[in-house]
Amino acid sequence: MYEDQTFEALLERMLDRVPSGLDKREGSIIYDALAPAAAEMAQMYIELDVNNNLYFADTATGEYLERSIAWSGIARRAASKAELKGIFYNSANELLDIPLGSRFSLDLLHYKAVEKLAPGTYRMESETAGEEGNRYFGSLLPIDYIADLARGEIAALLIPGENTEGDEALRQRYFESARRPSTSGNKYHYMEWALQLDGVGGARVFPLWDGPKTVKVVIVDAAKQPASELLVSQVQQYIDPAAGLGEGQAPVGAVVTVVAAAGKSISVSAKVILADGYTLQAVITAFQGILEKYRKEKAFTASYISQSVIGSLLLETEGVVDYSELKLNGGSGNVTLSETEVPLFSNVTLEV
Repeated sequence: MYEDQTFEALLERMLDRVPSGLDKREGSIIYDALAPAAAEMAQMYIELDVNNNLYFADTATGEYLERSIAWSGIARRAASKAELKGIFYNSANELLDIPLGSRFSLDLLHYKAVEKLAPGTYRMESETAGEEGNRYFGSLLPIDYIADLARGEIAALLIPGENTEGDEALRQRYFESARRPSTSGNKYHYMEWALQLDGVGGARVFPLWDGPKTVKVVIVDAAKQPASELLVSQVQQYIDPAAGLGEGQAPVGAVVTVVAAAGKSISVSAKVILADGYTLQAVITAFQGILEKYRKEKAFTASYISQSVIGSLLLETEGVVDYSELKLNGGSGNVTLSETEVPLFSNVTLEV
């Protein structure tokens, strides 16, 4: 907005106001007196431009983004804690019940038993919020003494932890809310209810899927993978714990069924030409990281996985000069996705 208000432009305007009979050359008294003022005004315009951007949702960042959209009721999501399945055994290798609240360590993180799921099986909550708690699987070490405990282990990730919501994700959520208002139990209201729970990374809603007043809500977790049974149960309890009775968020009469999305396994294979100094394993690892990012972007937004896009991602991978014989699931075409499926890249095979 103020791109033209540069130091040079401001100083020139100021000097133009000085009578022509006075010395206005660089180094003169008049010039030296006006130049500092022009520099300060130029800096002021720069800061004014920055501050203007902080008032609007499409350009604001950080605290200012939160304040600019506060009127809508949408707030930044705080970091959530990962929830995992812990299994415990005694010296006879039999399942062992442990006290709720028992704390364990695994590498640098601590976990706490918060709910019994089955004999010897517990829902464990990471004491560290964010994605950090998603990464650890293996043997648990008790922090406090537990009688008869021989071993314990983290067996599965139930609900992924999420980092504090970033500016772009918050901005997009605000725009989607404004463009697709959720009200009076409409389709977008169900989507909003599902996304209000920690660990839910996306939702699709299918009205009248099994007759009048029926609604199906299909969800993925924060990692854009099929949701666990625990997460599905939590969303079901939040939206419609007693079918049609209106005891949750859903209105009276609406019979809601919450299910996890189905994972569509996709294998990728190709022959590649490597740049000098690169190993095949390093290239495969880098390509898998790029594919994972692409997969998360396409979950619940794409109806197919494009072979040409996968090829372009392969060429973008550092160390790849060229490729040939690219195949998805053993074929030479695109892989289609149904409305209830999300892509999962199960196997990446690259050869030289």
